[in-house]
Amino acid sequence: MINIKSKTDRVFDVFITIIMVIVMVVTLAPFWFSIIGSFNEGLDYSRGGVYLWPREFTWSNYKAVFVDTSIYQAYFVTVSRTLLGTLGSVLFTAIAAYAMSRKYLEFKGIYMVIMLITMFFSGGLIPTYLLYRDLHLLDTFWVYIIPSLFSVWNMIIMMSFFRGIPETLIESTKIDGAGEYRIFFQLILPLSKPVLAAIALFNGVGHWNTYFDSMMFTNSPDLQTIQLFLMKIVTNSDFARSVGGAAASYMPEVAKQISPETLKLAMMIATSLPIIIVYPFLQKYFVKGVLIGSIKG
Repeated sequence: MINIKSKTDRVFDVFITIIMVIVMVVTLAPFWFSIIGSFNEGLDYSRGGVYLWPREFTWSNYKAVFVDTSIYQAYFVTVSRTLLGTLGSVLFTAIAAYAMSRKYLEFKGIYMVIMLITMFFSGGLIPTYLLYRDLHLLDTFWVYIIPSLFSVWNMIIMMSFFRGIPETLIESTKIDGAGEYRIFFQLILPLSKPVLAAIALFNGVGHWNTYFDSMMFTNSPDLQTIQLFLMKIVTNSDFARSVGGAAASYMPEVAKQISPETLKLAMMIATSLPIIIVYPFLQKYFVKGVLIGSIKG
């Protein structure tokens, strides 16, 4: 059967296409300008007019960024917190969501009210700081992991998904002698890959992009995250100059090819590229998980 669109439908399709192209250009243009700026010679870039392609191509900006050994430690901390934090949060939240999705859980309504209150109301920064101090989390790596283990919003998404799994399937495994832990790990988790991937992406991006907890709750340079390193370069021109000066002392040939502005651009690309590379591998699960979770909820 041939589907012939009406004139109104064709006009609507053209309109939507134009809107999407505009959104794509607006979204990608700043990122593209950052890329070409990071590959352009610093003094030449300061003259302006670099839009579509680097006018004076150079790798010096990236050489200057990565000659600073502190960036490798920052990368290690960020990658470690992203992997451990994401894995721990997904597992911990999934366990809570499975329990809350079961009809026979006692006092489930009370638990839900308590968790919803924590989602809408917070004690604030100072009580949070004092709590972390009393828990001996300040200036430790675990201040990145433990507070982020559980998210009420992510639990609600998972809980909606788990409720969509046929109850008869769970009952049949119980008849075969499976306990709750075996049902959760061998049945629920394998069937929930889309929503788990979606929540993992939420958590991973959150861990990778945040710098506030590193700035507020740690003092040791060894616990500095890559985003805090980026924030210092972007907001503090003196820090950017010090990075450039350190690079020039090791590699005198790059001294005339870098500037604080191009160093900032190179650092922005270096910090955002890893998560951009990972995203396409999780995109199909991400979209499917969010849609299925919303429909079944």
